[in-house]
Amino acid sequence: MTQKLTPGTAVLLVVPPLLWAGNAVTGRLVHDLISPAALNFIRWVLAFFILLPMAHAVLRKSSPLWPHWRRYALLGLLGIGAYNALQYMALQTSTPINATLVGSSMPVWMLAVGALFFGAAVTRRQVVGALLSMCGVLLVLSRGEWAQLMAFRLVPGDLFMLLATVSWAFYSWLLARTHEPEGIRSDWAAFLMAQMVFGLAWSGNFAGVEWASGRSHAEWGWPLVAALVFIAVGPAVLAYRCWGVGVQRAGPAVAGFFVNLTPLFAAILSAAFLGETPQVFHAVAFALIVGGIVVSSRR
Repeated sequence: MTQKLTPGTAVLLVVPPLLWAGNAVTGRLVHDLISPAALNFIRWVLAFFILLPMAHAVLRKSSPLWPHWRRYALLGLLGIGAYNALQYMALQTSTPINATLVGSSMPVWMLAVGALFFGAAVTRRQVVGALLSMCGVLLVLSRGEWAQLMAFRLVPGDLFMLLATVSWAFYSWLLARTHEPEGIRSDWAAFLMAQMVFGLAWSGNFAGVEWASGRSHAEWGWPLVAALVFIAVGPAVLAYRCWGVGVQRAGPAVAGFFVNLTPLFAAILSAAFLGETPQVFHAVAFALIVGGIVVSSRR
């Protein structure tokens, strides 16, 4: 499963962070044009129809999906429904740089969720790495001013992104603890479709609640249509495909470090499209988060 990191494999592993950063910037660009739950729902509807020609067999009555429907319903809730909706809610008030930096604390939450809920062992080195990464997250949340934490003046979007990150940590651990049929697991399109079927139901319910509360809106035009096409084709389908192949070639340990390119790409794209200049504390926070991940992952 783990092979030498070739230039081709490196390109495959760079594509997903670039697209995920683009997803964050796009979500910020259109946050005035469409409400977050509606954006998430329409995104996955489009991705569903893009994936349908490749994975329609999963929807048949004879599909091995249905005996495991409870598992895929939970995966759809955590990975498609809750995570993406919370991320778009975060981008209503938080910048893409902050959101992706907070999201880079994922290994910390993976460690905590694994230890508390899945019986995973935690080493001293992992604890030190987790503390370094948490310092980086706190630096982002405080915007470089620690007095803000003491005064509890946090941007709501950063807290939504923390909730999204915890949701993805549970999702990732559930992916690792699996007994589903190999026919679905080995086929990336079928595996994503199995989650998407239930994820669409969850995201549709969230969009319905948003509409019933009077907070749903959409200003249709070419900017919004172009954004929806991009986040459906890129972050929702293409990134998943490249990531799956890259992990199979390089292994999850090596591939995991590429996730931390997301804040860097988000900073570059934010400067290009949003005029948001990265601050010094962003660089320090990024260094702390990556340093914590490196320390915790060393054996």
